Amino acid sequence: MLDREGFRPNVGIILLNQRNQVFWGKRIRTHSWQFPQGGIDRGETPEQAMYRELHEEVGLKPEHVRIVARTRDWLRYEVPDRYIRRDARGHYKGQKQIWYLLQFLAQDWDFNLRATGHPEFDAWRWNDYWVPLDVVVEFKRGVYQLALTELSRFLPRPDLRNRYLRAGPRSRDGQGPRLVGMTSAGGLELPPGGSFDPDPQSPLNTPPEANGAPISH
Repeated sequence: MLDREGFRPNVGIILLNQRNQVFWGKRIRTHSWQFPQGGIDRGETPEQAMYRELHEEVGLKPEHVRIVARTRDWLRYEVPDRYIRRDARGHYKGQKQIWYLLQFLAQDWDFNLRATGHPEFDAWRWNDYWVPLDVVVEFKRGVYQLALTELSRFLPRPDLRNRYLRAGPRSRDGQGPRLVGMTSAGGLELPPGGSFDPDPQSPLNTPPEANGAPISH
């Protein structure tokens, strides 16, 4: 569904944890990182599309989040021709997006990147609020800057009690707190399909256009 100018209606999602860090997902089988986003189906409102995409892409339900704010108007970006299917060139121009700022109310293990049979991400991490501007694919950077800037004034005051990893009961040997999320083997307990390992700023995780590889949007 395209508008008269060739832009597809779309929603973008900026998901905040208690430290005002943002959810950052790695697109499946690529080195491209981005915020969750997706198209608005015919008959859907932007808010309905946001909740649907939130579940399809990261497995969260409405009770897992709280809407903090949304952008007032559509924000647009054009997709370079090399990333557009040949049969869509001349018709499809890019995306126009309404962006939502959401407060994450659940736990990290509530994420599920395999909530549907067509996953969008195969890894994720929390990043500082402005970091995505440095690593997102170039043609989306302008929209990311507009969305992050407009919504930044709605950022909740960070909960300083959560500035470090949450500590549970003291360990049995009395040597200090037991860190929630650590397994007995010392590894991180991850949600299904989730990973904290990939570093989007690593040289190994260059944007796909650097290698001439097409990506979906």
